[in-house]
Amino acid sequence: MSVFRYQDKSVFYLFDDKQHAKTLVILNGIMMSHKSWEVFLPAFLADMNVLRLDFLDQGLSDKMQSGYTQAIQVDLLKGLLDALSLEKVHLMGISYGGSVALQFAAKHQDRLESLLLFNVAAYTTPWLRDIGRGWNRVAATRDGEMYYHITIPYIYSPQFYQKRQDWMEQRKAKLVPLFSDPAFLDAMIRLTNSAETHDVRQALPTITTKTLIVASEQDYLTPLHEQKAIAETMPNADLVVFPSCGHASMYEKPRLFVTTVKGFVLENDGDYTI
Repeated sequence: MSVFRYQDKSVFYLFDDKQHAKTLVILNGIMMSHKSWEVFLPAFLADMNVLRLDFLDQGLSDKMQSGYTQAIQVDLLKGLLDALSLEKVHLMGISYGGSVALQFAAKHQDRLESLLLFNVAAYTTPWLRDIGRGWNRVAATRDGEMYYHITIPYIYSPQFYQKRQDWMEQRKAKLVPLFSDPAFLDAMIRLTNSAETHDVRQALPTITTKTLIVASEQDYLTPLHEQKAIAETMPNADLVVFPSCGHASMYEKPRLFVTTVKGFVLENDGDYTI
């Protein structure tokens, strides 16, 4: 178990250092942990080192007792990279983790080889803010099954949800007990609240890091037009859209997810002028 001390808190991380030339840092979505990425590790570790971490209030990292903003997650990531002597990394984040990645790039793009942003917005829109507030109102009831039904179905595309009912029922059986834990729900409330102040719109034109923005055609939390707006504003960004896919793009399109990440990270900036 690897633990990094940030201020007075313990931050859990796993660094698979395979002595590759490139290191991929993965930032979790709001309900995720370091374990969420294990199915993808064999493919990634064949060609790159991988650093995973749990944000404060996530997974095995310490829980907070009061409110905060995502700036604390940005600062602990900077501290962890310093502690591991990682000068340049490829930074990937999805959803909540994508917001943190964007804020990190706005402050520390000198530490980035590239930036990969999945299902993210440049700021917490009124749409996303009010969805989060609805989640929190349900979380306060301590009804784990209701919290599942108000959060999970909207993360997936309708086609996936209906086609993979067996998988969704397995997820429900696993998640409802977790969602019934008051400590978990309190952490989720704090994490959700911490994202309300996310806004990097003014910084986007200054982020020149090579960036891949991945959107999903049927993302109902961070809709496609949000990723298009980022791609149109950042000077060195490309946009890829996963068809017939919802917010949890890595689970709905795992092969496409892996090939997209590896292709972008391992590409060597060749001259493809035609």
